[in-house]
Amino acid sequence: MGKQFEKLSIEQKKFISDQKMFFVGTAASTGKVNISPKGMDSFRVLDEKTVLWLNLTGSGNETSAHVQELPRMTIMFCAFTGKPEILRLYGKAEVLHKGNSKWSEYLELFSSPIGARQLFILNIELVQSSCGFSVPLYEYQQDRKTLLKWATNKGQEGIEEYWNDRNQTSLDGKPTNIKELSKTSTGITRASSGRR
Repeated sequence: MGKQFEKLSIEQKKFISDQKMFFVGTAASTGKVNISPKGMDSFRVLDEKTVLWLNLTGSGNETSAHVQELPRMTIMFCAFTGKPEILRLYGKAEVLHKGNSKWSEYLELFSSPIGARQLFILNIELVQSSCGFSVPLYEYQQDRKTLLKWATNKGQEGIEEYWNDRNQTSLDGKPTNIKELSKTSTGITRASSGRR
């Protein structure tokens, strides 16, 4: 039986810190629903109602495009070892780019920001826990190093060129505004009434 909460408990914060990966779900008002797996050292609990995660450069940029249009986001954790449990965080998200005044402050919370593309803040509206009886058991071995090696080889200039070439629009052609928002003084987007 699932249980619902208004905020994260101490036990739930501990559960989150023990997980090696999480999943992010977003959708704009039209088009495809996106679900992305995330790993490495990329998630922080700021307080009982707010979490932060680091988005590294990759081939797609769906999450940013969606949040700029519609800020809803779901984050899911599920236990692959130990007690079977699934934890979902529902809320409204903000996306920050490196032009934002808070960028450096938040980025310092992460140990490996090579290739950092965006930071996402989720303001939690609902926490839901449920059983994970059907989730298989897996043994964690290690994080993959491929993405960090790729980003290191690219260098910051190469990464920004990659943003321009590959990260300008979503699969549905929705703009990510990455070029502009990574250079502006505000560097933050909040979806509101469909405005960008």
